[in-house]
Formats: sequence, structure tokens, C-alpha cells
Amino acid sequence: MFKSAKESQVTITELMLPAHSNFSGKIHGGYILNLMDQIAFACSSKHSRHYCVTASVNRVDFLNPIEVGELVTLKASVNYTGRTSMVIGVRIEAENIQTGEKKHCNSSYFTMVAKDENGNNVPVPGLILDSEQSVRRFSRSIARQEQAKHRTTKFKSTEFKMQDYLELLKEHNAKIKL
Repeated sequence: MFKSAKESQVTITELMLPAHSNFSGKIHGGYILNLMDQIAFACSSKHSRHYCVTASVNRVDFLNPIEVGELVTLKASVNYTGRTSMVIGVRIEAENIQTGEKKHCNSSYFTMVAKDENGNNVPVPGLILDSEQSVRRFSRSIARQEQAKHRTTKFKSTEFKMQDYLELLKEHNAKIKL
């Protein structure tokens, strides 16, 4: 079975309240991460028709601060489907209510795994790629998976070669005492 990404896209908009702010008066990053996880769950569960769990989050960069009183819109879409997992692209924009100015605040990728009522992984519907953008997103997810595999093996304790990095570390804010 295959489904279009449009069938499971989710958008939520929420007013940012003072209770969501950190000590500097900006919206707390942890609160935004919580919203991102919720929308990734909603999107992946809608696509798979199963409850889903977060397996990983690929890079979260906070590009612009979010102010109290702004409207935050989160958009989620399935970018990739594996056998039991999905990559959900999440985009966050904040809008100043008075000026109408919008700013991109964050984009991230959540890998979600579909589970049955016993907690076992279950197959998910494949993704219909119906536009150049959908092919690009799917392909980009494959490339990210390959990069992640390379990163994890390169720094495995059994594979890591400290000598290869000692010179590099001298350029950084670290003191080596071995």
C-alpha cells in the first residue's frame, strides 16, 4: 500500500504565552522541541494508522528566537518511508501578530517508528512521490541515513584512531592531558 504525503500532512498554530518563555524572555527551546515531537507523532501516526515513537531527531538549529505573543505555526510532512519507519520533516515559522512579519525559526527531521498494541514494529505504507520536491526530500533522507551510518562507525571505540585527531584538537578550546 502507498499513500501520498498530502494525506497525512499536519499543521498547528499556537500563540506563544509568557509561561512558554525562558529567563531571557524568549520562547524556551524545550517547549518548541515538545511541540515538534507532538506534530511529528501526529503526522507519522496519521500516515501509518498506528501509534509511533520517536527513534531519532536529526539536527535542531534554532535559527531565530521566538517572542512571547507571536503565533507559531508548525508544519509536518512525511518525507521518507522505510519498512517500519518514517522521516517526518517539521518546519516552524513565527509570525508577529501586529506586523504580519513571518520568520523561519527551525526545520528538523524526526525518524518515527510505527508500533502495534504490543510495542512491536509494524510495516508502514510506502510514500507516493508525486512531485520533484517529494523526490528531492525522499532522496535527501536516504543521503542523511548514509551520512549517519558513516558518522557512527568512524567514532566507534573499536574504530577510533586518536592519533588522527590530536593535531585538529590543538585548534580548539580543549587541553589534552593524557
